[in-house]
Amino acid sequence: MEAVKKKRRVIPGYLIYELRYGKPIYYKDYDKVLRGELSPEDIMGSSFLQASLVALIVAYLHSVVDKKKYIVATNELGYRFAPKSRYSLDIAIVEREKVKEPSDSYLQVPPKVVIEVDTKADLRRFPSAEDYYFMKTKDLLQACVERVLWIFTRERLVLVAQKGERWFITDWRDTVEVMEGVPLNLEKLLQET
Repeated sequence: MEAVKKKRRVIPGYLIYELRYGKPIYYKDYDKVLRGELSPEDIMGSSFLQASLVALIVAYLHSVVDKKKYIVATNELGYRFAPKSRYSLDIAIVEREKVKEPSDSYLQVPPKVVIEVDTKADLRRFPSAEDYYFMKTKDLLQACVERVLWIFTRERLVLVAQKGERWFITDWRDTVEVMEGVPLNLEKLLQET
């Protein structure tokens, strides 16, 4: 009897959220799109809380960051941190001197600061969700990003990571430093709106 070969399903590129050294990280629930249960738009959008937080943080940063020195970028900014690798960034603070002007390609230079609010990545291929968060954070720091902040909405926690410094996790009530001279207190920011 002839062995039956199983056909491998090709996953369309539009379901790839990020790419790490040539290996895809898919959008959460990409398999439901493949089965026709959800549309691509259903899995690519942000939650209202995530979008609101990103908007609040960006508005705040625009009011306190020196616009002559920095660009505050958002909207899942594509960042190529290594060959065959790209991450989507919720918020990035980029030094103006490193980019002549915004272009229509992915960012090629490391931002000074990256702020992530939750993730749209499918985490089932990771031993735990923390493995993804820590991997992405380490990659960004190794690519010369100075500081990475993760905001976790369900837990109402903030992870602060800086190269060569001790990482720490705190809650939204605490003020954390985005960069020198730029404090951020999420609870206060939410109460002011």
